[in-house]
Amino acid sequence: MSTLSPDKRRKMESALSQLKKHTVVVADTGDFNAIEEYKPQDATTNPSLILAAAKMPAYQPLVDQAIKYGVAKGGTEEEQVANAMDKLFVSFGLEILKKVPGRVSTEVDARLSFDKAAMVAKALKLIALYEEAGISKERVLIKLSSTWEGIQAGRELEKDHGVHCNMTLLFSFAQAVACAEAKVTLISPFVGRILDWHKETSGRASYEPHEDPGVLSVTKIYNYYKKFGYGTVVMGASFRNTGQVKALAGCDLLTISPGLLAELSQDHSAVTPALRVDKAKACDLEKIHLGEQDYRWQHNEDRMAVEKLSDGIRKFAADAIKLETVIKGKMLSVKNGE
Repeated sequence: MSTLSPDKRRKMESALSQLKKHTVVVADTGDFNAIEEYKPQDATTNPSLILAAAKMPAYQPLVDQAIKYGVAKGGTEEEQVANAMDKLFVSFGLEILKKVPGRVSTEVDARLSFDKAAMVAKALKLIALYEEAGISKERVLIKLSSTWEGIQAGRELEKDHGVHCNMTLLFSFAQAVACAEAKVTLISPFVGRILDWHKETSGRASYEPHEDPGVLSVTKIYNYYKKFGYGTVVMGASFRNTGQVKALAGCDLLTISPGLLAELSQDHSAVTPALRVDKAKACDLEKIHLGEQDYRWQHNEDRMAVEKLSDGIRKFAADAIKLETVIKGKMLSVKNGE
C-alpha cells in the first residue's frame, strides 16, 4: 500500500498526466512517429501539418503510394493530383489510427470553404477511402472551415450521412453558436491565433493565462454550450504555450502539438480544472439563435475573427498548393520512369 500523501503523489505526476484526468488530450500533428510516447486519445491533422510531415524522409513511402494511386486512377493531371492528395491525407490518418485508440481528424481542402456541396462531396470521398481501408467512419472526424457554408455542410454530413465533423478555424462566438445549432460533433476554437492577433494589434508583448483573449474566448464558448445543454463538444486548439493549455483544463478536449506535450510531460506543477459544467451552468449567459443574416452580421462585427478566418483559409490553401506542387513533381518522375 502506498504511503505517499496526495500532495507528494501529485508533485510526482506530470502536468500532462494531471490534465488527462480532466480533459481528453489530442495530438496535433501529422508526424505520427512523434505522438506515441504521449499516449493521446485522438489526433488532428491539417494541410500545413501534412505538408511538413510529407517533406520528412520517413514518410516518403506514403507520398509514393499516394502518387501511384493517383496515376492509377487516371483522368486529367488535375484529377490525378486531387486523387493523390486525398489518398495522402487518408494514408496519414490510417497510420495515426494505429497509434491512437480514438479518432483522427482529416481536413477538407480549404479552397472549398465557400462551397457547401463541394465540401460535402469531398468529405464523403475521404470517408469512402477510410472505409475501403477497413476504418469505420466512427473513428474519423472531417474537418471543415467554420464559414457559414462549412457549418451548413457539417449540418448535412451529420444529419444525412452520419459523418462526424470537426469545425475548424473558429474564432468568433457567432461561429460557435451556429455550429451548436447545426449539431456538429465538435468545434476547434483557435486559442493561439486569437492571442497572436491581440498581441499584434495591442502592442502588448504577453498576456497572463487568466487574461489571455484566446483562453477567455474558449471559456465563454464552453460555458455557453454547457449551460444550454448543447451536444457539440469543445476542443481548444492552436496553443502557443503550456499556460494556455493549463488554463483550459476541464475543457472537453484539447489538441496539443508534440512540442507542448513534451513540455507538459516535464512540468510537475498542479493542474486543476478551470472549466467545469457546474460553473458553466451558473454563468449569466443568454441563449441566442442565429440565422444566416444574423450570423454573418455578428461574425462581421468581430474584426479579429473576420481577419483570422480569412487568413487561416488562405494559409491552409497555400500549403495545399505547395503539397500539390510536390506531388506533381514526383508524379512526373513516376510517369517518366525515373
